[in-house]
Amino acid sequence: MTIHFIGAGPGAADLLTLRGRDILARCPVCLYAGSLVAPEVLAHCPPDARIVDTAPLSLDAIIAEMQKATEAGQDVARLHSGDLSIWSAVGEQTRRLEALGVPYTITPGVPAFAAASAALKRELTLPEVAQSVVLTRTSGRASAMPEPETLAAFAATRATMAIHLSIHALSRVVAELTPFYGADCPIALVYRASWADERIFRGTLSTIEALAGAAPMERTALILVGAALASEDFRESALYDAGYDRRFRPMGAGR
Repeated sequence: MTIHFIGAGPGAADLLTLRGRDILARCPVCLYAGSLVAPEVLAHCPPDARIVDTAPLSLDAIIAEMQKATEAGQDVARLHSGDLSIWSAVGEQTRRLEALGVPYTITPGVPAFAAASAALKRELTLPEVAQSVVLTRTSGRASAMPEPETLAAFAATRATMAIHLSIHALSRVVAELTPFYGADCPIALVYRASWADERIFRGTLSTIEALAGAAPMERTALILVGAALASEDFRESALYDAGYDRRFRPMGAGR
């Protein structure tokens, strides 16, 4: 039997991938992070599926549920919010499963930063403005940051930054980024991207704290920072230029 880890996406139930939906539909057991996964996603589970909210469970208890299903000959759909490649706690679960000899698969999901970018209707990389996106966070109780991975170190590149799990440290984020990006640098806060109660706050590093203070957010908000969030005079990409010769469109074909 197999444990299927599935990225459930940023919130909206229809941002679940087709592969994730199909796996859910055939698994008799579903373990899901109830504090973060939209309940509507569970509608894809079989009508008689055993559904377990793992929010109140320890890692040991979660693995025990997986073992129980495996011993009963049942596949398990393990739902996590967003995408499994970052801050998903999947690594510690798969390490346990490998030690137990339990097979598993991983199905990616739509990450929160992509949903936030869509909500803002902004591309995070623009020609000659920003060609890199830094995905990072600040230290928290659950996980400290490695010493070299500081906001200042990343800010020195002036790349677009997507700062997760840090809305509670907004003042610190602003203080550490301002010397590198400048007080007028665009910043956006996207609260619960893609959910029905999504909220967006746009400002600059000098104004965002006052804007956020009017509508406090404790969690589930992403901080995006960088010139690409507001730039309008960027150079167009050469990719679609009529004079750009490439494999699929010889020079002059688009004229």
